[in-house]
Amino acid sequence: MANSVLTFDADKVVEVSKKALEARLNPTDIIENGLAKGLQTVGKKFESGEFFLMELVAAAEATKKALSEVLEPELAKQKGERKSLGEIVIGTVAGDIHDIGKTIVAAMLFAAGFQVYDLGKDVPTEEFVKKGKEVKAEMIASSALLTTTMPMQREILRALAAQGMRNSIKVIVGGAPTTKEWATEIGADGYGENATEAVRLAQELIKPKH
Repeated sequence: MANSVLTFDADKVVEVSKKALEARLNPTDIIENGLAKGLQTVGKKFESGEFFLMELVAAAEATKKALSEVLEPELAKQKGERKSLGEIVIGTVAGDIHDIGKTIVAAMLFAAGFQVYDLGKDVPTEEFVKKGKEVKAEMIASSALLTTTMPMQREILRALAAQGMRNSIKVIVGGAPTTKEWATEIGADGYGENATEAVRLAQELIKPKH
C-alpha cells in the first residue's frame, strides 16, 4: 500500500486499495499503516529535496482518490447504524492549500466513529464557526502547514469566543509547524502530531460528553 503511493498513479493506488479490501484487511489499517505511511515517506523525500512539489501533490491526489472512491465508502458501510461518537468539523485554515495530512486525519476520525465534516483547504475562519454552529459540533480541528497561516488557528478560537461558543466546542490544532506549546499558547484544547494522535485526542476530549 505504501509503495503504491510512491508510484504517484491514482489508478494504481485505487486498485491496490480494492485488493487490500478483497483480502479482508481492515480499512482503518489500510489507511493508517498503508496510505499514511506512504505519504509520510513522500513528505520526508520532499523535505530532503529528493521529491518536488509536483510529486507531493500527485501522491496526495492519488491517496485522496483511493480514500473517497474505495475506503471511505467501505468505512461508511461498516459503520451502519452505529451511533456517532460526536460531530467534528475539520479543515485547513485560510491562506493554506495543503491538505494531505488533514485528509488523512479526517478519514481516521471517520473510521474511529465520529461524524466528520471536512471543509477542505483554504477555509475562512467564519466558515469553521458557521459549520460548527450548524451541526452543533463538539470539536473543531484545524490544520496549518505554513508558519504564515498558523495565526489563523488563533483567529478561530477568538471567533468562537466572540460568538459565545468557545465553552461548548473543543478545539485541536495540527500541521507541520505547529506544536503542543503553540496549542497551549493560543488556548486550544490539544495538539495532534499525527492522525493517530488526533484520533486519540478526540476520543479523550469528547468522551466525557457521551
